[in-house]
Amino acid sequence: MTLRILVAPDSFKGSLSSPQVCQAMETGIRAVAPDATVHCFPMADGGEGTMEAVVSAWQGRRCTVTITGPMGLPTPAAFGLSVDGKTAVLDMASASGLTLVAPEALRPLLASSFGTGELLAAALHSGAEQIIMGIGGSATNDGGAGMLQALGYRLLDREGRDIPRGAFGLTQLTQIDTQAVHPRLKAVTLAVACDVVNPLLGMNGASFVFGPQKGAGTDVIPVLEAALAHFATVVEQHLGKVFRLEPGAGAAGGLGFSLLSLLNARLQSGFDLVASITGFDAAVRTGSYQWLLTGEGQVDAQSQQGKLLSRIGRLALETKTPVIAFVGAIVGDAHALTLPGVDHIFPIVPGPCSLDVAMDQAGAYVTATVTRVMKLAGFA
Repeated sequence: MTLRILVAPDSFKGSLSSPQVCQAMETGIRAVAPDATVHCFPMADGGEGTMEAVVSAWQGRRCTVTITGPMGLPTPAAFGLSVDGKTAVLDMASASGLTLVAPEALRPLLASSFGTGELLAAALHSGAEQIIMGIGGSATNDGGAGMLQALGYRLLDREGRDIPRGAFGLTQLTQIDTQAVHPRLKAVTLAVACDVVNPLLGMNGASFVFGPQKGAGTDVIPVLEAALAHFATVVEQHLGKVFRLEPGAGAAGGLGFSLLSLLNARLQSGFDLVASITGFDAAVRTGSYQWLLTGEGQVDAQSQQGKLLSRIGRLALETKTPVIAFVGAIVGDAHALTLPGVDHIFPIVPGPCSLDVAMDQAGAYVTATVTRVMKLAGFA
């Protein structure tokens, strides 16, 4: 019987896109089992790499534009288009993401999602009728205010002046002017890929849960929380409806709140959306594969909270397909991880090395580790 293997990795953030990981894994498989049937499905769950995974499945095209990065610097970013041009896809991370800012330069009070709005505007200008937006991996905590400003929303202070970009400027907001809002926003369907269900505010909200990874210390988090609370109050008074408690409102530093409220977007599971678009969901459910190979840059406690590895494991359990995960790093106590359906986890780095070397050699490390595991499994 011909060996049949599914390959469905996430991207290795800052190192390899999911299509590149697929290629590295397939090379490792064929070094041992050259006649194997290998079906590759680049994956993502709404974070970095969502656009690449979807465009790869579409066999579509990338459109590169220059936008404003989270700290105000010009930054190249790309959105993708389907072959017919009717659907666009973009990642918030490529415009306003953590990977665009050095750890020592993170400033959550000043970081703005303006570039995300510019990237969304570029997708609107393309003429797409539907837009898919992945919103994981943000460096911002401005509630999506910067995105709104880039789309033509005027966020004004008591003197009628535009408030400064960033979370700190939210405290000055008193009114919202929608006269210059991008005219095509009402003509498109906006689907948001998001696997975060946090509300906007509170101990489980954007600032307290995600603020620390964006550089917010214990002294800054309450300031961010107060700024988002004020922003939410003004927006909800403008609309006459409460959105701050909606699941996902706290995603991407509160960007989910603006998408749900002012942009009338629909939030849905990023994993489910990508799995459906790529055909991965249907492929797994056939139950016709001996192995499923997956992976991501890092496994940690969050991996068991609905992240890609846990979702793949649960899906594979339905057909009892064995899952092997290849990862760049295991953070914390690996023995404490609970990932039902994931049978084995292998780190790809062969020994002690710097992070720069590990990221630079990630493709070769993936291939070598897959080859070694295939031999250990007796396929040589």
